[in-house]
Amino acid sequence: MLIQIKGVLDQEQLAVAHQLIASGRFTDGSSSAGMAARRVKHNDELQLPQKQTGELNNLVMGSLVNNPVYRSAAMPLKVAAPYYARYTAGMTYGDHVDDPIMGQGAELYRSDLSVTIFLNGPDDYDGGELTIQTAFADQQVKLPAGDAVLYPSSSIHRVAEVTRGERLVAVSWIQSVIKEPERRALLHDMNQARETLLQEQPDAAVTAQVNHSYINLVRMWSEI
Repeated sequence: MLIQIKGVLDQEQLAVAHQLIASGRFTDGSSSAGMAARRVKHNDELQLPQKQTGELNNLVMGSLVNNPVYRSAAMPLKVAAPYYARYTAGMTYGDHVDDPIMGQGAELYRSDLSVTIFLNGPDDYDGGELTIQTAFADQQVKLPAGDAVLYPSSSIHRVAEVTRGERLVAVSWIQSVIKEPERRALLHDMNQARETLLQEQPDAAVTAQVNHSYINLVRMWSEI
């Protein structure tokens, strides 16, 4: 399941994010990759003092976790602190699959879903498409600033070479309450229908049936 999420960050929030990013510095991003991905990862990652890192993470991830589409599609149990990646001309990230287990010590989590939040717009750079392999065809994603895309961490994906300008994104990973992607997709579709019924026919018998079924399917399939 590949879900595009519009308007995670508005223009004011993006302006604040860019101010915080400008106070830091970028270093070689290959050091944070796993052994296989390190060979194909060519980007920069943001380094910020702890205070500014907290402010930026609260801004970006706070907006994401409060987004209803994100909550419905991801059903997050654990969410990783994001990293902020910059791609300038000549930079790329070749085909890779995200590590299945991330974190350290007691903070380990399984990466079920990856999320990319676009911090600048498609007119700011050429190339740089996020390409995700699916069962049907490769999907290329290059979204407006403030939008995000949610996709399976198990998928092979890559970032095309940037040939002009600068691509700036935030990337994070999620362990979902629902491990199986097929069940997660079914619940997301069902929840969309459920919310429409709750808004348009709150007292109808069919609304109660769908609501009851959704709640108990989450109870049956969740891992907590």
